[in-house]
Amino acid sequence: MAKAKTSSFILTERISLPAGTLADAAIGGTVDLGSYVDVADRQAISIESVDYVFQDVNVATGVISGGLAATWAGNASVDAQVTDLNRGTVIVFANDRALVSSGTLNVDIANNIYSMDADIYPDNYGPTSEQGTRLVVNDQLYLTAMSTVDVAAGHDLSITARITCKVVSLNTKDWMAIAIQSTAADN
Repeated sequence: MAKAKTSSFILTERISLPAGTLADAAIGGTVDLGSYVDVADRQAISIESVDYVFQDVNVATGVISGGLAATWAGNASVDAQVTDLNRGTVIVFANDRALVSSGTLNVDIANNIYSMDADIYPDNYGPTSEQGTRLVVNDQLYLTAMSTVDVAAGHDLSITARITCKVVSLNTKDWMAIAIQSTAADN
């Protein structure tokens, strides 16, 4: 059973697909959870939601622009994922147990249509109040993003993951189940 030790708080990580990044070239970053996860106390992170924010940054000024249309020369799609195991800078398949959350931004510049979708893959450990969350016992999370179209010159695409979570304490059985599952997913 999971018992909350803190209220919800937000962790963030931002990565950038710099100007000239080629289509299908993934970039990655990490979120350090070492100060929150404690094996001896069976302390884990309970992830409630992950939101993805996509922003165009003007390289010359370093200022965020008002829209995303200038980021690409044409229509584009951007995939972003948070995993709890290091898979390298690749977008993983949806059946990968390390996948915590994924998000997609689709841009149709000609028709001025922007759509975004994000999801989280929850666990079912602990009481009902904790079952809509993803429990993580690893000491890092990994953020990876990739665009289907080259990023235009003079523009960087900034991708920020906003992770709403709390610290929880698990009973021994749940801690072991999650640790074994995570170890199995590493293979």
